[in-house]
Amino acid sequence: MSALILFGGGGDLALRMLLPSLYFLDHDGLLDPELKIIAAARSDETRDAYIERVRASVEPRAKSDDVWSDETWTRLAARLDYVALDATSADELKALKAKTGDGSVTAFMAVSPSLYGRIVPAMHAAGLAGPDTRIVLEKPVGRDLESFREIDDAVSAVFDERQVFRIDHYLGKETVQNLIALRFGNTIFEPLWNNLTIDHVQITVAETVAVGDRWPYYDEYGALRDMLQNHMLQLLCLVAMEPPSNIDADSVRNEKVKVLRSLRPITVEEAGRVTTRGQYTDYVSERGAPTDTETFVAIRADIDNWRWAGVPFFMRTGKCMAEKRTEIVIQFKPVPHSIFGRDGSSYRGAIQPNRMIIELQPDEDISLEVMNKQPGLDQRMQLQPITMSLSWGHNDRKASPPRRRIAYERLLLDAMAGDSTLFVRRDEAEEAWKWVDEVSDAWDGAAMKVEPYEGGSWGPEAADLLLSRTGRRWSSHER
Repeated sequence: MSALILFGGGGDLALRMLLPSLYFLDHDGLLDPELKIIAAARSDETRDAYIERVRASVEPRAKSDDVWSDETWTRLAARLDYVALDATSADELKALKAKTGDGSVTAFMAVSPSLYGRIVPAMHAAGLAGPDTRIVLEKPVGRDLESFREIDDAVSAVFDERQVFRIDHYLGKETVQNLIALRFGNTIFEPLWNNLTIDHVQITVAETVAVGDRWPYYDEYGALRDMLQNHMLQLLCLVAMEPPSNIDADSVRNEKVKVLRSLRPITVEEAGRVTTRGQYTDYVSERGAPTDTETFVAIRADIDNWRWAGVPFFMRTGKCMAEKRTEIVIQFKPVPHSIFGRDGSSYRGAIQPNRMIIELQPDEDISLEVMNKQPGLDQRMQLQPITMSLSWGHNDRKASPPRRRIAYERLLLDAMAGDSTLFVRRDEAEEAWKWVDEVSDAWDGAAMKVEPYEGGSWGPEAADLLLSRTGRRWSSHER
């Protein structure tokens, strides 16, 4: 019998993401029939009361996807157990050990990373950290390189690297994985994936929601550490990495580490030219006092290697933005000479540079913008841009699109199977923190303050200048 332990099993992450993911996996027949799921939390409640809370969270989501089944729920509920305990106490964890049996154990840390260094030694003392145990760590681990190493050292003192799964749920998204398939499974893209044909890359993670009552957490991390250090740098790595020798975990992650090591350091002298810090105007009133925490950040990153020399990567993320949008835009260079006329003021005769848009939110899609002749008998050929969707089943009207999966479904399945391809290796996390720390130090050295921006906008004006001073524009401003 195998067991999945959810530390923090009564919290928001477990109820909103992990348990619905497990329901869907069970519905699709992808869970080990013998798998036992044990939720552990401090709340003193009975197993029956906990299962009712889980059902209240899972059922509406399953019904909205039209996959609710009483049979599946009965099967999932039979797997579920609940233990009220202090996870930092070895004595209390021994009761949990008695429930796991003799099979493999996967422990998911859906708790504050500050507790990892206390829970892991307690697991070891309680006999829960055997050679077949896998531990899944939620981000952000630490708030800088030093604190990351302190926490990770405590974990590594008990678990080997092969047992540690540092999760970034963006890597579980279908479209992100499809980016790898497009790049390395087709001959038409990879020869063009370099500084000879690509002008620049934009990565945007925009949220319309405010920080709200999460400000104590956000005040400690800010947009730089909360989003850019993990999600956005992971997306950058997948776009920029060299072809791995194969699709195994170490081959993929080796190439991502190379990208992070090639990122040009941002210095104090350059901080004001290649970065922007912003804060939406209502954040101070939400927090109740002034603060210099950034709720928006935009950065130009340069990768100093042969493939990407001269190609800027523009990244931006923020709260209270104009749209909820997560996308990667690959902007190709314009044709060197147009045979269709020189009028660049409209699409009539003007050639727009090709662009690939990898959209992760609100919808998942990969599209390619190309030029096409307008239908008609005009003597002068008129061109127009068209968008070709590369998403599954888009051009097959008879095909039923697959259910949009929660990213955690793939990651839970991989962690329990011991496949770490879509997880972050220690040296990868260290290189990301190292670069982000350099950005933070440059801000301090340049005394860069946050610039205000109105909620519902695309951030401070300085973010537009980041591109306009290079003759470029954010993709969102061109739609």
